[in-house]
Amino acid sequence: MKKLFIAALLFVGMVSFAQDATTTSKPQKERLTPEQRNEKHLKKLTTELNLDANQQAQVGKLLAEKSAKSQKYMETRKARKDSNAKPTAEEKAALKKEMMDEKTATETQMKSILNADQYKKWTAMREENKEKMKEKMKDRANKQ
Repeated sequence: MKKLFIAALLFVGMVSFAQDATTTSKPQKERLTPEQRNEKHLKKLTTELNLDANQQAQVGKLLAEKSAKSQKYMETRKARKDSNAKPTAEEKAALKKEMMDEKTATETQMKSILNADQYKKWTAMREENKEKMKEKMKDRANKQ
């Protein structure tokens, strides 16, 4: 009788532990397509910066171009990872230079699209997002 009681308690404890593990795990975010991400980003910029229709069209085009380049980069990176090929120092330097050129080009285009107040607000939003990413990365590193 004692063994049966202990077995029942053990079973109940294991079942309750298993249920806790499934309920406390954070839900998976839905995966958005690049077009959906661009649309969402454009809506956020429109509300935050009060973009007019002409600005929305120009920024939307810029986001689409940037997304296409990013997608191409990610595909190249995935292919390299699958083949276990490490980039050389020259390739890393070239990639870094290319990314900096892209960043400068994006800033120049945004500056020509937005007015002074909107551009100032946009740069502040970018800095804020950069800080949030740093915090997320720190949290992720601390968890591991």
